[in-house]
Formats: sequence, structure tokens, C-alpha cells
Amino acid sequence: MNDFFYDYLDELIPEPVCELNYQQDYELLLAVMLSAQTTDKRVNSVTEILFSKYPDLTKLSTASKEDIMAIIRPIGTYSKKAGNVIAIAKSLLEHGGVVPADREYLESLPGVGRKTANVVLSNLFNVPCIAVDTHVSRVAKRLGIARENDDVLVIEKKLTKKIPPARLNKMHHQILLFGRYYCKARNPECGTCKLRDQCRYYQKMRPKSKTSP
Repeated sequence: MNDFFYDYLDELIPEPVCELNYQQDYELLLAVMLSAQTTDKRVNSVTEILFSKYPDLTKLSTASKEDIMAIIRPIGTYSKKAGNVIAIAKSLLEHGGVVPADREYLESLPGVGRKTANVVLSNLFNVPCIAVDTHVSRVAKRLGIARENDDVLVIEKKLTKKIPPARLNKMHHQILLFGRYYCKARNPECGTCKLRDQCRYYQKMRPKSKTSP
């Protein structure tokens, strides 16, 4: 990774932000947990209803699981996620009612793994870390930063090693959004991408020039 890579992402996505909507710290934690295997857009559509009906942790902790299931049904795996919402709310209330900058505690919560913890730590506490989702993984592999068989933890370590700590949080959002809107799984915008010369995917997929017989 070099200055050209950073400059290009700054050109495309100069002010990257988390696309999950939240007002309170626990709302981000819950939104990221709910975002597993679905889109931010769908999560935002259900959390708008959820957080309006249950506007604080106490109300969430005593909510009916069936009611939460009905609200979040569009995002899938809603039964398990509804139980996680209530359990996380109860746990946070037992720990002062705020989300702590404590990775071990965060990863102990139901439905919260390393990726979710990284998003929370990065956005709420500016801890330099990167969450590897499908978009980040795809970009890292296409650009040769990671190997095809690397798992998310290996990819996270490789990115963390290559990206300066001061740039890590911004780059986390930039790489994710680059993968979501430009380096897409289907029909990526290779024709206008300035990184295509270093892209394994483009080198493999580009039309081969015909040679004269």
C-alpha cells in the first residue's frame, strides 16, 4: 500500500462515515450486531422503528422478544438477534448503562464478535483497528494484500501491519465503502478504477488482446 492508494481513496471517498444510523453508543453496538448477514440499509430501516419504540436500555431490556422479532424480521435470523438485543441491553445496564472501551467485555456479549467489537471501538473510541467484512476482504484479496484463503483475522493483521495507525480508522471506512460501491462483488467498476493495474481480479478478468496470426 502506498500514497497513491491512499490518495485515490481520498479522492473517491474523502469523508467516509459509518452508514449505520445511531444516536446513542448502545445503538451503534446493537446496529452492528444486527447487521450480520444483511445490509446497513435494512438495519437502518428496522432500528428506526426499534429505537423509537424502545428509546432507552431499560425499555429494551424489558421488551417482549416477540415484539422485537416482529420489528426486525426483515433482516433475517430475527429470533436469535431479538434475544441478543434484550441480553445486551440487560448486560449494559448491569455495567453502568454505557458501552465500555473494553474488547474482552464486548466480545463476551451475545452476537458480538471481533468484527463488531472493532467497529464499536473504532467509531466510539477512535481505537485504531479495522473490521474485516465481506467488502474489506474482497478488496484486500483483489489488490493482493491478502491471499484467497486468508481468513478475516489474517486479513485484519495484514491490513493493520500495512496501514499506519493514524490512518487506520479512516481507511477502514474507505476500504469498506470502496468495496460496497466501486469494487463490487458483481459488476465492479474496473473500467474507471485507478487501481486496476495492481488488481488481481482485473488482470484475470480483463479481455485478452488478440494477436495477429
